Amino acid sequence: MSAITIIDYGMGNLRSVQKAIEKVGSQAIITSDPSQIAKAERVILPGVGAFRDAINALHQQDLVGAINDAVNSGKPFLGICLGLQLLFELSYEDGEYEGLGIIPGRVRRFDLPPDLKIPHMGWNQLLPTHEQNPLLKEIGANAWFYFVHSYYVDPSDSSWTAAETDYGGRFVSMVARNNVFATQFHPEKSQTAGLQLLNNFVNFQNSVAGSV
Repeated sequence: MSAITIIDYGMGNLRSVQKAIEKVGSQAIITSDPSQIAKAERVILPGVGAFRDAINALHQQDLVGAINDAVNSGKPFLGICLGLQLLFELSYEDGEYEGLGIIPGRVRRFDLPPDLKIPHMGWNQLLPTHEQNPLLKEIGANAWFYFVHSYYVDPSDSSWTAAETDYGGRFVSMVARNNVFATQFHPEKSQTAGLQLLNNFVNFQNSVAGSV
């Protein structure tokens, strides 16, 4: 059984995620094979690029069912950047496109004052919204993480929100429920805090029966 599987759908900095997992002392395989995803103990859905291209790629490669099965099985699941946005119901990026529908809500473009650039790119602080997030264990309050994005997620169920970040106003930068976690920032690019988050994911044990 493969301990950690990183889903390859042709979009994402896969090797950097894999290297970060290796740096915290674990192993990960990169695959687009649904049978390998089914065998995984933990699953990571990374991604950079356009929502439309990503969701089309997931459908074309028959990965949607594998992702839903992984989430519903209760195994730890981590979405990163575009991998977070894909979990939502709908994105308004260059049109209107249905996502995976795992998390209720929308993906919206930043509407910011002229002095703030889009994309939101660089280091910014994480503002946790509750204290019981196992992936933030041993990470200091208001830790800094690395972001690159022009769109943000807007959950319709606020109980999914695990942390926010301030960029012309607060937006949701991390979600969590039971076995499912996802970040708008890139933990694999976020140095010490990012590696600690990935280490926490590697060691997380889901104590809740079932899934989201």
